Amino acid sequence: MNKSNRINTHLGWALALASWIGTSSAFAQAPVPVSLQPGAMVGICGDSITQQKLYSVYIEDYLTMCQPALSLKVAQFGLGGETSTKFLVRMKNDVLPFKPTVATLFYGMNDGGYVASDPAHLDAYKKAMTDIVQTFKSNGVKFIVVGSPGVVDNASFKRNDPSVYNKTLSDLGDVARAVATDQGVTFTDVHAIMENAMTRAKAKYGDAYHFAGDDGIHPGPNGHIAIAYAFLKALGCSGDIGTITLDFKANTATGTDGQKILTVQNGSVAIESTRYPFCFYGDPAKPDSTRGTIEFVPFNQDLNRYLLIVKNGPAGNMKVTWGDQSKIFLSSDLEKGVNLAAEFLDNPFNAPFTKVENAIRHQQDFETSAVQDMLHSISNWTQSFPDQQSTFDQFKQSISGIDDNLRQTAAATVTPVQHTIKVEVAN
Repeated sequence: MNKSNRINTHLGWALALASWIGTSSAFAQAPVPVSLQPGAMVGICGDSITQQKLYSVYIEDYLTMCQPALSLKVAQFGLGGETSTKFLVRMKNDVLPFKPTVATLFYGMNDGGYVASDPAHLDAYKKAMTDIVQTFKSNGVKFIVVGSPGVVDNASFKRNDPSVYNKTLSDLGDVARAVATDQGVTFTDVHAIMENAMTRAKAKYGDAYHFAGDDGIHPGPNGHIAIAYAFLKALGCSGDIGTITLDFKANTATGTDGQKILTVQNGSVAIESTRYPFCFYGDPAKPDSTRGTIEFVPFNQDLNRYLLIVKNGPAGNMKVTWGDQSKIFLSSDLEKGVNLAAEFLDNPFNAPFTKVENAIRHQQDFETSAVQDMLHSISNWTQSFPDQQSTFDQFKQSISGIDDNLRQTAAATVTPVQHTIKVEVAN
């Protein structure tokens, strides 16, 4: 199957993504997710792409600031060079001590061996992924998302013909889908989402716009936004961040949960927000930016709706000012609602969002050290000193406790943001 045909498979996902409709087709049907319920612990598992702490940070950003649940926890367990088979060996020691109730799996990049699709690799991947899912189930994990592997960059990947290895990754994705179906868990087609976005991004910016990094394997922030989008959708995130409804004639306003109206005066609405819209940064034309990808992945449409609705406004054009930015909208469009998060990428939440993200990244940096430098070696020590098992178990609990403290610090960084939206007749 050639590249263009692969893009048009995966349940019509490419067509849906290109037209911004029908995006749910890439996701298997799932019960109401426990992933967003109070007290859930989300374990983000994967290889060195996960260890980059980009998509994992974006997921935790979203679940902490945009769609928070009481006492919800997130931790990442990425390890460089890993295959699904290797993860199966270490998950009991490295991951289960954190007691996840939700798990996302992003394996396959290394499982394919960087060669043409091979039945032996596919079989090994299927067995390991099946065993991983079953191990999580037997240890209290109630909601599991199996992701297909991502893509290699069709310009910067040099280990093999990129089209050949992307075919391998697509085949591994078919196996991942089958495992999810057989095990009754959720599947998300990261490969199809990334491949479609990469094709469209390069059509606009050229081959030098590396979607899977300069080595063709490890994406920059641009590619990681697509990965985060895939998993957040699969986790059941609704995308309803907040809605501000202004009655222009009556000079009154209301806000949904997390959006407290402070004052309304002459079309100027002062708000205190405890739920943030997701914020993006950088030059859209550069891979180290998260802004470029949102043109090719419907993150704002599906996951980041911070709406302004203006009722009883005069016909014609109206000016909306949010923070330091202003834009002109038709009154009829404001009546239906405009997504401020998409229209105003520079907005009053940028600085608070970055502050929280830095705290989350600090927490996830610790998790990488905890897994690689400490927990990962404990299994060898317990073999050498079996009579000290209780001591090692206590050490694992201490590591988890430190991580909890860092996570609580990050959550406490989410403070109410006061901001003003001003609506007036355009001159």
